[in-house]
Amino acid sequence: MEYNPGWNSSSVNLLHVRAVGPEDSLHYVWSSIGAPAVLLVATQSPSSALRVNWSQLLSPSPAGAIWIDPPDSVIYSTAVVFTKLFEFSEAKPSRELFYPTYDLAEFSWASLNHTLNHTALTAELSGVPATDPGGGFSNGSLAFRVTAYETSGRASLLPSLLHTADSSQLEFILAGVAPRGNSSRFLLEVATVEEAGAARRLRSQRSIDDEYTPSIFQVLSLLAESQNSSSTLGFLQWKATAYGSPSPRREDGIQCRARGLQVANWTLPLASVVQAYFGDSLGSSCTVSALNVSFGGEEGEVYQEKRYLSWSVLLGFGEPPRDTFSPLVISITAVALGTPLAMLLLGGCLVLLAQRRRYSEYEPIN
Repeated sequence: MEYNPGWNSSSVNLLHVRAVGPEDSLHYVWSSIGAPAVLLVATQSPSSALRVNWSQLLSPSPAGAIWIDPPDSVIYSTAVVFTKLFEFSEAKPSRELFYPTYDLAEFSWASLNHTLNHTALTAELSGVPATDPGGGFSNGSLAFRVTAYETSGRASLLPSLLHTADSSQLEFILAGVAPRGNSSRFLLEVATVEEAGAARRLRSQRSIDDEYTPSIFQVLSLLAESQNSSSTLGFLQWKATAYGSPSPRREDGIQCRARGLQVANWTLPLASVVQAYFGDSLGSSCTVSALNVSFGGEEGEVYQEKRYLSWSVLLGFGEPPRDTFSPLVISITAVALGTPLAMLLLGGCLVLLAQRRRYSEYEPIN
């Protein structure tokens, strides 16, 4: 992990996370220049490197300011941008009342260099609106906490997402922000950028195994798929829950819903690492898709009480990790289904044995 490579100032944030394999390397470039975003690039060279032209990146025309060297080693690239935070409440009859939008491109972001932990491979990007007329952020902040991984495993805190060394986890945190309504709910707008030949698809999976995330049976994945084949190029994966505590428990769960994926008919915020990498193709051959993720139940009491919200999502390359039935669940299922079956078989054997042992008080004549 390296912070602002080739730049000595901490007035802007650019975090480069590089994962090196025997024959390839993966690059994650997190930044708050413009709207907070992450650029994901997979290469077929273990020595590929990120290059940044800082003077051009911070100029009004950043196209071409970020590239991977050597350029021909890139086999797949995509980007995820967190553009806006909406706040709304239910109005009768069956209507939603939206408050003025928080545009994340207009936030003021603290230096993440102070939160960078090279041992734990974590960093936190925290910000507040540059102008906050309503004072909602006077005692609060919005943050993105990044965690990279060296091996496969499972996150220690709920929702305990399963990860691999090819993925990173992002935790969206809203803490201390004063809601503007009595039953406010929040909605995060997430945009993705795909080059020609790839498209995004939202997939929902259900499982009866909730051992690691109690009472949550749904996993959602935003997949980037090649249009020429059925292969999966990259993913965003999350469980259908958020939490209202820094040390989440089952009772802290907040309902999380994904509102349909759509092709966006707007342009991304200017001066971002996304425009710096994709350049002119961003407005021509690239496809921008947007997804809204909402948090809160019908009344939204959980956030009202605790003023804390956290949502975890896994980002990575290739197929997303899949949970398999754990030995504990297999054992419980085997006992639950096997015991009645064993009793039925044993009962049948006893009946057959009893029939064989039947006798009469009359002796056979011959």
